[in-house]
Amino acid sequence: MDWGLHFPSHIRSFQWVSYGEQKGFSYYMPYDSIGSDVYETLAFCALNTKSIKLGPGVTSPGSRTAPVTARAMATLNELAPGRCVLGIGTGNTARRAYGMPPAKIDEVREFADICRKMLKGEEALYIEGPQRYMNEERRRYVKFLSPDWGFINIKDNIPIFLAGSGPRMLELAGETADGVILLGAIGESFVDYCMEHIKIGAERAGRDPKSLYTIVLTAFHILEKGETLESRAVKLAVGPVVAVCLNIAALSLENYQRRTGKAKGEPLPDDIREGIMKFIDAYPGRDMDIERRHLKLYGSYFVWNEEYETLITPEMIKASTLVGSPQEIRETIHRLESQGISQVMIAPIPDPNKSMDSFHENIMSKY
Repeated sequence: MDWGLHFPSHIRSFQWVSYGEQKGFSYYMPYDSIGSDVYETLAFCALNTKSIKLGPGVTSPGSRTAPVTARAMATLNELAPGRCVLGIGTGNTARRAYGMPPAKIDEVREFADICRKMLKGEEALYIEGPQRYMNEERRRYVKFLSPDWGFINIKDNIPIFLAGSGPRMLELAGETADGVILLGAIGESFVDYCMEHIKIGAERAGRDPKSLYTIVLTAFHILEKGETLESRAVKLAVGPVVAVCLNIAALSLENYQRRTGKAKGEPLPDDIREGIMKFIDAYPGRDMDIERRHLKLYGSYFVWNEEYETLITPEMIKASTLVGSPQEIRETIHRLESQGISQVMIAPIPDPNKSMDSFHENIMSKY
């Protein structure tokens, strides 16, 4: 099992990431949305670490163009040769934080394809503009024009991981990606659901689903004496990550339902369907004016909010995070490994160093 870190892009993240590297964490993938700029953050991390793998977790179409993203990654690869990974998603946070809808699946496919080809030194067809499929003059082939001048590094491979919660994104990951990032998929039925859709996509493309590197992003909390899954201290510790991950899952399923006509929450497993779908309204403000409601919706993203406390039930905590005694958490991770998970990536909040110490001492060193 590999171990990763995920917390907001912060221009001083390198201090925590360097410490995490010493503790045995092998990945750091901050999101490309709220916080400091992700590539400036990663550049500092590259210069202050030696082995940890680095990359956005995740960026998205609409945040940056594909050629710009490819150049940013190739530049990072010059600073940290062979240590770079590119995470791509629909932009559930990045796009919605600016009041815009997330990217469509076909846009993600195209974005990833352009990045993949450019990072291999190949030409890629890039189409630009709001009327792009009607405007032939904006269809252009792109590639790096100066790959050997020391500006960038495309000699060392940069794997592409896709982040997904909904069936179609999971299947696209299985079909085309080097790896998959799952958001808060910890419960056994939740993981099985994700892995089944990854398998569908992989088999559609004639690929072995076991060849994909699969990450699950989550939070953890070791229960203190007298604490239970209903304790307020537990909710405060993991609640923000539960809300983020399950809100994204619920919104993905809502879009899937609208597109396919499926019943609410399908094809989520029965034991978690109702609880997860309640997270559609986890963040207040959906009934506000469309031009400003996102400012309310995402003003408290990744921090505790009293308004979603009733949604943070024991069942949802168990479905999406690692909570329990050290032995119980280690047993859960062994089960995740048996289900095909390659890496557990934790969000060490609110105190990164303290959280990394605890996870290393109680979980990693005894796993």
